[in-house]
Amino acid sequence: MGLLSKKDSKLILDPLADDNPITIQVLGICSALAITAQLKASLVMALSVMAVLGIGNVVISLMRNIIPSKIRIIVQLIVVAALVIIVDQVLKAFAYELSKELSVFIGLIITNCIIMGRFEAFALGNGPWRSFLDGIGNAAGYGLILIIVGFFRELLGSGTLFGIKVLGDPIEKTGLYALGYENNGFMLLPPMALIVVGIIIWVQRSRNKALIEEN
Repeated sequence: MGLLSKKDSKLILDPLADDNPITIQVLGICSALAITAQLKASLVMALSVMAVLGIGNVVISLMRNIIPSKIRIIVQLIVVAALVIIVDQVLKAFAYELSKELSVFIGLIITNCIIMGRFEAFALGNGPWRSFLDGIGNAAGYGLILIIVGFFRELLGSGTLFGIKVLGDPIEKTGLYALGYENNGFMLLPPMALIVVGIIIWVQRSRNKALIEEN
């Protein structure tokens, strides 16, 4: 028997596609709008949420039998706030410039609906191992959408990926720019993130008609 059973594997694989927290559950949209103009920022936010949600789910699962129901939301907020502070300090120590770019958005992980939703819906009713897999799976699904959106917004808006020019030099008119291509500045504006997410949702539902909601 492998490390993961079929049931456990679904906890990781389902959020990547047909149960994605952004495109299906429509959670965590704010950060998708705010920080996806750069692929690097999208990747760092995805990893940050994965660390917070994976560890947070385990902590809440371990404490689930001793948390009084009346204060469970407060306990959950304290756990996620503590983890976000740790992530923020790690970023400041090892990636200070990027931490300044992300600034307040790292702190807003505390209010990310995906994290509180998984605490409530899964970690409070399951063991640490399955809760960890659920956290990693949902964070990966969230991060996948951020990375896709960040990829297209940076590529089409700036002609770069991770800050590296991949389409040529727009000043010296090399690469695609020599053929008349111009960067689409609209891609760097927050509303374009919503449009890209909308296109992803449309493609996903076109491929799987079962995801289309009935009126």
